[in-house]
Amino acid sequence: MKAWFLLLLCAPALAQDPNAGRSLAATCANCHGTDGRARGAAMPPLAGLPAERMLALLADYRSGRQAGTVMPQIVKGYTEEQLRLVAAYFAARARP
Repeated sequence: MKAWFLLLLCAPALAQDPNAGRSLAATCANCHGTDGRARGAAMPPLAGLPAERMLALLADYRSGRQAGTVMPQIVKGYTEEQLRLVAAYFAARARP
């Protein structure tokens, strides 16, 4: 089965799932902490970061304007809609 076909099937589910942003953002916890509340100064916190700012940063990683170790590869694995859901999720979290 073609990957684009699977994406078409999944897109309505993402739009209808109120926890989609939370589910997608869970992968960020490995580096950025649970709910985007990083421990220590090694990783920036994501909680409370305005969605527009996060989307701009992610676009920079995707385009190569921002260097990174794993972020350029990770961000390329998400659709624009998925990135918007993740950004909205973290924007709604209280800053640490």
